[in-house]
Amino acid sequence: MFTGIIETLGTIKDLRKEGENIHITLSSSVTYELKIDQSVSHNGVCLTVVGISNDQYTVTAIKESIDKTNIGEWKIGDQVNLERAMRLGDRLDGHIVQGHVDQTGTCISIEEADGSWYYTFEYDPKLSNITIEKGSITVNGVSLTVVNSQKNAFSVAIIPYTYEHTNFKNFEVGTKINLEFDVIGKYVSRLHQLA
Repeated sequence: MFTGIIETLGTIKDLRKEGENIHITLSSSVTYELKIDQSVSHNGVCLTVVGISNDQYTVTAIKESIDKTNIGEWKIGDQVNLERAMRLGDRLDGHIVQGHVDQTGTCISIEEADGSWYYTFEYDPKLSNITIEKGSITVNGVSLTVVNSQKNAFSVAIIPYTYEHTNFKNFEVGTKINLEFDVIGKYVSRLHQLA
């Protein structure tokens, strides 16, 4: 479990395919605190640490993760939002995030708003995921509040701190992002489908 509060950015140093898997090596300021078998959220994708060497560590993404996320588009040099798993007893500053990406979306608009930014994302509604106005959403692992919820799109407001400390600063129109919809919203959506 995660909270959607990003700890740091990691930089992709190597991508190596093996069968349908991709081994991803990153450098990060938290590498020295990691352990083999530890879960770390990478742009919202929960991946297991399989190797550590100096300031770099390696995780492996399987086909299921690659198919449902933007991992297949990652390149050497890209910055990735990182969060280690939450500890029991810690404050839940964001919201409950599982690290299980539901689907990808696309950035369709970026507007500056006198010191903050509004990002609008579009997603395929066929998977029955929904957003709720003022509800929670995870974009590339970042816990955010939905504004302007629509059937297949929503916006989020980004403060300068989030802009500087996540990879939102690298987004442009057309950027593909990972989405994890709020657990409560998913539950409500399933209830509506059953009714």
